[in-house]
Formats: sequence, C-alpha cells, structure tokens
Amino acid sequence: MPPGITTLAADAPTLSAANTGFMLICSALVMLMTPALAFFYGGMVRVKSTLNMLMMSFISLGIVTILWVLYGFSLAFGTDAGSIIGWSQDFVGLSGIGVTELWDGYTIPVYVFAVFQLMFAVLTPALISGALADRVKFTSWALFITLWVTVVYFPVAHWVWGAGGWLFELGVIDFAGGTAVHINAGAAALGVILVIGKRVGFKKDPMRPHSLPLVMLGAGLLWFGWFGFNAGSWLGNDDGVGAVMFVNTQVATAAAMLAWLGYEKLRHGSFTTLGAASGAVAGLVAITPAGGAVSPLGAIAVGAIAGVLCAMAVGLKYRFGYDDSLDVVGVHLVGGIAGSLLVGLFATGGVQSDAKGLFYGGGLDQLGKQAVGVFAVLAYSLVVSAILAFLLDKTIGMRVEEDDEVSGIDQVEHAETAYDFSGAGGGSSSRPAPPAPGTTAAPTNKKVDA
Repeated sequence: MPPGITTLAADAPTLSAANTGFMLICSALVMLMTPALAFFYGGMVRVKSTLNMLMMSFISLGIVTILWVLYGFSLAFGTDAGSIIGWSQDFVGLSGIGVTELWDGYTIPVYVFAVFQLMFAVLTPALISGALADRVKFTSWALFITLWVTVVYFPVAHWVWGAGGWLFELGVIDFAGGTAVHINAGAAALGVILVIGKRVGFKKDPMRPHSLPLVMLGAGLLWFGWFGFNAGSWLGNDDGVGAVMFVNTQVATAAAMLAWLGYEKLRHGSFTTLGAASGAVAGLVAITPAGGAVSPLGAIAVGAIAGVLCAMAVGLKYRFGYDDSLDVVGVHLVGGIAGSLLVGLFATGGVQSDAKGLFYGGGLDQLGKQAVGVFAVLAYSLVVSAILAFLLDKTIGMRVEEDDEVSGIDQVEHAETAYDFSGAGGGSSSRPAPPAPGTTAAPTNKKVDA
C-alpha cells in the first residue's frame, strides 16, 4: 500500500474524477468481501452454527465502522509518533477533513482513502472468526473485536502502510495486506484458540461442512471482491501497476486452486469442491502482499507454492491438537507468510518499486526485510490476541456452556435457526385434527397421507 508522498506545491496533484470513481468501486468490492466471507465460513460449519458464523462476520461491519470513524483512521494513518502509531486530530471523527481535500500525493480525496481502508479494517477481524466456530459467546466476540482492532490492527496498519511506520521505513513490501491483514488475523486466531480450547468432539465427531454450495458461493464472491482489495491498493489507475496486480491476482488464484487440487488428488485420491474453494482463497491470500512486485510468471509460482503449502498446513491442527475450526491458521497465516516471503525471491524490481528478489539479482536483502515484517506482526498479534482472549475468558467468559455448544449455538445466542425443516415437503396437511378431550372422533372417509 503506497503511503502519502510529500510533493512540491507546483507539482501538487489535482482531484481525478476517474481515480476517485475507481477507488469508490474498489471500496464497494472490498466491502462485499465481508458478507462473502460470512457465506464461505457459514457453509463450512454444521447446521446448528450457521447463523452464528454469519453474524460473527456481519457484526464487524457495525463495530469496526464506528471505531474507524471515531479514532481508528487517526491511529492507523495519522501523523506518525515514534514509528509505532499515528494520530491526527483532524481525522478524529473524520471531522476536520475538507470535502475535496486530497490524500497526500494522490488524486483521490481523503474521504475515499479513509473508506477504502475502512473496508480492510472490517474484514480483518472477521477472518479470525472462522477459527472459533461453534463455541464463542457472541457478546464476548463483539468485545474482542472492539479491543483487538484498537490495540492490534490499527497499530499494525500504521507499521506497514502509514508514513513513518517502522516496517514501511524498513522497506517491507506488502502491497495489500499479507502482513497487516492475513498474518495478523491468522496469528490472532492461533492465539485465541490456544486460550479457549477445542470444540466438544474435536477429532472424534464428524464436523463436515453443511452446505458446500454456500462455500463455493462465498469463495466466488471473495475472488470477485479481491480484485478491488488488490488492484485498488495502488490508490489510482494511472501507471499500470494496478493492472499488473489485477492480472497477478487472477493468475495466482488459479495456480493455487490447481495446486491444492493436485495435492489433494495425490494425497487423498479426490478432487473436492472444498479443496477448490480453499485453494482459491490460499492463492488470493498469498498474492496479496506480492502481486505488485512479481511478474505473471512469478504469480504462478507464488500461487502454486502457496496452494501446496496451505493444503499441507490444514492438517497440522490434528497433529498438534489446536482446534482451528475452519483453517484460518492453515490458509491465512501460512498463505500470508508464504506470499510475503516469496517477495524476497520473485520481486522483479520493475513493477511497484525497484526492489529485487534473490532470483532477480537482488541477493538476500529484500528477503531479510520481508522476514522481519512477517515475524514482527506474527509475534505481536499472537501474544496480544492471546492476552485479550485470556482476560475476557477470566472476566465475562469467552465460551458458551458445553450443553449449549452441543445443542447448537444459533438457538442459544440468536434465538433463531438457519433452516426451518418443519414444513419440509410442502403442501397442506390432510391429516385430521385430534378430537377434543371427552369427545369421540367423527368417522371420516378421507384418505390420510402417511
């Protein structure tokens, strides 16, 4: 994500209607990714948890939006303070921003940049929710989101993308969120599940997806929305870099899906729809940090490597005993790490910057920078997220009661169920009503359905 750039007054850009419109469309596409994620996760859980899974994503749209306006944008993209956090009073409440005031060095209004970045902030905690399926109190989850974006996401976004942020100043390349979004969310998911523990029946009961069509719908919408997520992160459409990112997004996603399916066929003997959907998401995750630095051939390599690595990683939860319900760690953490580190190998030096990877004559310099970014974000998010989960668990409690988890979290937390099976079969009933107490049923010659 390019930060603000200081320019001479004579060279100051003017508002571009084309770029402004482009970025508003990209913002809408990124917003779509949160309900798309809800569908993707919602189809992967059992029937009794469907609504809760949908709501764990949707509530982020409400909470994070308000926090972003109140102080989140200021913390993430305000004037740098010590390379750790930002703060600008004009950004608090978005109250001191002029209607046509431009984001520094760009041709789009500050409001447009703010709303585009808002959609990233909304999506990131929603990603965490997939690891916690079936067992978390909704009130506790809402409070966790509030605390997590405040002390983890907003500062990390400043480190990576904010002018003066220490990872940005170091030269870490993260085009659209490999560290700030995916590693951040994946590490947080691991931290929380290590605190709250496993689902009842983990490794014993079948926990298969209840609706693979819903999973595929969610994956398709994520793929669609991801073009705004990635291509829009150049904040304009003037020099072709966004177009390269668009192409690389498609290419890497296709390569990862094929690689995951190939691994799955060799390992398990089948090409599954869940594998296709998961492989596509793994490719999207991996190309997010790398797509502005690599060529389309490099994007194929990034996608294929990530597809295989993530397919292998999803089984680690059974080996090590952590219950990552919907493979957030296996896909987002591992995919984000892979994509971020592969920049250090495949960066051509001819797209978003002149930084070159090892395979293009750049030596190990960029790979080292990428590794610092990866492990700094991973460690910070893992530790702080675990602390937040521990504090919530010891105060208001993070988990529902065991009996409620077994019977179904939808009914307990939301007083609803995703599907009403009482009318299955349709049509009006021809079965006669039972007689009133103390009376004898009248004879009938009507045929009664079995």
